[in-house]
Amino acid sequence: MKVEAIQAALCEAGVDGWLFYDHHQRDPLAYRILGLDPAMHVTRRWFYLVPANGEPRKLLHRIEAGRLDTLPGTKSVYSSWQELEHELEAMLAGVKRVAMQYSPRNAIMYVSMVDAGTIEVLRELGKEVVSSADLVSQFEAVLSEAQIATHFVAQEKIDRILAEGWREIGRRARAGSADANEFAMVEWLAESMRREGLIWEHGPNVSVGANAADSHYEPIRERSAKIERGSFVLIDIWGKIADDPASIWYDITWTGVVDREPSELEQRVFTTVRDARDAAIALVKERYAAKQTIAGWEADAAARAVIEAAGFKDLFTHRTGHNIGTELHGSGAHLDNLETHDERLILPMTCFSVEPVALQKTGPECFGVRSEIDMITRVGEARVTGAVQRELVRI
Repeated sequence: MKVEAIQAALCEAGVDGWLFYDHHQRDPLAYRILGLDPAMHVTRRWFYLVPANGEPRKLLHRIEAGRLDTLPGTKSVYSSWQELEHELEAMLAGVKRVAMQYSPRNAIMYVSMVDAGTIEVLRELGKEVVSSADLVSQFEAVLSEAQIATHFVAQEKIDRILAEGWREIGRRARAGSADANEFAMVEWLAESMRREGLIWEHGPNVSVGANAADSHYEPIRERSAKIERGSFVLIDIWGKIADDPASIWYDITWTGVVDREPSELEQRVFTTVRDARDAAIALVKERYAAKQTIAGWEADAAARAVIEAAGFKDLFTHRTGHNIGTELHGSGAHLDNLETHDERLILPMTCFSVEPVALQKTGPECFGVRSEIDMITRVGEARVTGAVQRELVRI
């Protein structure tokens, strides 16, 4: 835990302190940012204040007084709720504007970890509570060069596995084999990733036809559609290096058709989704090249405008992308102006997906198109990290 780095960020943000609070490990962000053991047994409330200037301060219950001993700073203890509030007021003396894992109106729910009652107590003490969302992004989502390198290792492996996966689908479909189905191909992709030293969670995903129109569809052995000539297929695949807990995920989605040309509607939807993806990519690249800031909602809006202009507004039912870090859905800015209005900035040295989607759920043709790539940002540059799908795959 780097006190000096946090204090510099607080001074830049014009915030008097960052107040971390937890009870029963409700705030995993606090544990990661402070470097605390996530398995630590916590049954009482604790507070940890990093002021913009001066020494950090701790407040803990007497029966768990040693829980923050790995952190620097002075310590106060309490037993009763009256003593807690008295000590909290003393702890925050001289601090007016304090950041917490809070988001006004729960707008960015990914950082809303502090309960409303605790916020009420602080306001009664005369404190202005502001969101720590941008601070969390800075200390959770910003990657090292070594971490970025792990992303590219996963990228090279998964791009190769996916290319061979399409060929395997073609072989099985044309042979009419019993293992030409969604679940069997999930197992094939998973085994290929395992051999390459990758790990994943809840996937990968292979969806056929109408199942591709369900964003969170997961085939199982007992419910798995056949893949045959004429099928429309979506593959969503993600993974990271298995033996490195600091490694970064690679996450992509492609779509294709088996032994045929796409229908007019399939081609039109794919082209729209592809162009929406490229609009978001172009805006991020443009802003970074000009050394200008960009918020997550702005990239989402760029993609959404393309899909709406094509008449598919009602088919684009979720955000354009998500932050990627050591967690697949990380704590930095998401590309979102639908589910949330994400005003967090897309910071340098971060990774995120761009994955607009159109889900055709009605009519004689039912399918879904998602075209997902990942991007990495550095000062003055933003780039796509892997292969980019330009046309529907012909299997």
